[in-house]
Amino acid sequence: MATAADAREWARVALRGIGDSLYTPFSGPDGDDIDWGAYRTLVRYCVGDLRHPMLWCTSGIAEFWALTLDERKQLLEHAIQEARAINPDVVVQACTAAMSANDCLELTRHAQGCGADIVYIQTPMMEAHGGEGVLRFFTYIADRTDIALGMFNSPSSGYVLTPAESARIYEEIPAVCATKEGAFRPAASRMLHELAPGLVIWECDKTVYRAGWLRDGIVCAAQLGTAGYLFETPERPIFSEYWQLIVDGRLLEAMDHARDSGLDRFDFDMGSWFTCHPGRPDYFTHWGGAFKFAASVLGLPIGDHPHSRPPQARLPELAQNQIRAAYRNLGLVDG
Repeated sequence: MATAADAREWARVALRGIGDSLYTPFSGPDGDDIDWGAYRTLVRYCVGDLRHPMLWCTSGIAEFWALTLDERKQLLEHAIQEARAINPDVVVQACTAAMSANDCLELTRHAQGCGADIVYIQTPMMEAHGGEGVLRFFTYIADRTDIALGMFNSPSSGYVLTPAESARIYEEIPAVCATKEGAFRPAASRMLHELAPGLVIWECDKTVYRAGWLRDGIVCAAQLGTAGYLFETPERPIFSEYWQLIVDGRLLEAMDHARDSGLDRFDFDMGSWFTCHPGRPDYFTHWGGAFKFAASVLGLPIGDHPHSRPPQARLPELAQNQIRAAYRNLGLVDG
């Protein structure tokens, strides 16, 4: 675990490789319970079978807004226990975003106490008074904890920090060492790097990695929360191979690999089901049901209630058919 004092030095070294954002497998007639066995299996698959070096827990794909505080604590505890039994050096990242600063503090203290390496706080999803309000939120947490902190700048919050606002948080709070830039604004990430060159940045827009931004030090060699386990299998680790080519600076080979393996076409075939509900097409979401259905196509356990909890909708048959076809085209499942 990185303390606040050594967070920035730690982050520059430790945050490397694929970080898997874990879904929450629900069970019971209405999904009111969690299938803990399925969850532990998912952790072992990511860390053991796929050998991914990082986990990202209780965040958007996990549907943190639909979980109780106790559930979120237990999910993190199970992930740490299972992952560290396989790889003691696995980096465990916990999202402690919550509607109230008190709840976020409780989750952050718990993450610190049970051995998480770093905590990410998504921009509050309601009543955020711009960057000033988010800074107050982060300050409240940082003043009462001693763990590395990261920002999670997602449009699903309803408010996206500007580069200047993120840089100010980084400048004023020494524990803040990393950010997941999830708004697909490469120009903003470039500006943020200029304003805060020591901040570890992961840009969700994958094109910047092909453009050499990792080589130029603008972005980092880690994926701070992605669903990498949905893009490959142990028998065909095409996503890990692609990412390693990027890290090695072999960009032309990486682009050839993405084309020849089908990864580029897979993005097109999948469509926008992971991040967009057709009834609200202008809103970026983390549609838990879509991620879990994709996992089920690969044979991963998702619990006997395959849907998201409210307020998310159930995944329609159209989406299920499209996702199945995408995996067949990619060759990760049989036709």
